[in-house]
Amino acid sequence: MDLNLTGKVAVVTGASKGIGLACAEALAWEGATVFGISRDPVHLGKAREELSAKGLELIPELADLTDPEATAAAFARIGVPDILINCAGAARQIPVDELSSTTLHAAMESKYFTYMHATEAVVRPMAERGSGAIVNVVGQGGKSANPLHIGGGAANAALMLASMGYAKAYAGQGVRVNVINPGLTLTGRVDDRLDAATRASGRPREELLAGMVADIPLGRAGDPAEVANVAVFLASPKASYVNGAIIAMDGGATGVI
Repeated sequence: MDLNLTGKVAVVTGASKGIGLACAEALAWEGATVFGISRDPVHLGKAREELSAKGLELIPELADLTDPEATAAAFARIGVPDILINCAGAARQIPVDELSSTTLHAAMESKYFTYMHATEAVVRPMAERGSGAIVNVVGQGGKSANPLHIGGGAANAALMLASMGYAKAYAGQGVRVNVINPGLTLTGRVDDRLDAATRASGRPREELLAGMVADIPLGRAGDPAEVANVAVFLASPKASYVNGAIIAMDGGATGVI
């Protein structure tokens, strides 16, 4: 399917690895000009080389999105994109006995505010132009309470609410905002999740991972490319009447209506 993205300008935050890198690749295959934002120059350089080997271009942009001024400066260099896909930032999973005000603040800084700073940089200029699409890759942890993910789950829940607020506020000016909530997906974040679960339970990682997969009706973890396919569709004109949607991508694991 041609998603009509040739010539569009897209920004992917957290583009250096995982779901963000998969989104950048999918956009590039669709003919978009893709800027990838990361604060890690090494990972971003490797991502650029990986896509280049496939005949695709990723334009790197270094920025720490926890800093609102640095975020605004990065988008000033890029300009107003047609598409923003937010994947930057991940709140670490932490056993409840290790939680503190410091770790809770860190969770909001790393996940909620990175998305909000990037959204703030583009949503009003998009509205002034009369078009734009924002896709926030959030996480099912915002819908299902987990003692290992209290800070991150709260950040995810806040992101869903904020995304829906922006979706309602700017739809009349041509800007759509949607959310994808991945479940267990094969990225480096699985290791963080397993580390926290091992510390909390004392059970081996292999046993914990098998249990996580056993709870997924589809019988497997997701692949970053699968999430990227949905994100790029939502960002495209083919999803022109999809706004304010929250799409679960967890293989049916979370039974939430």
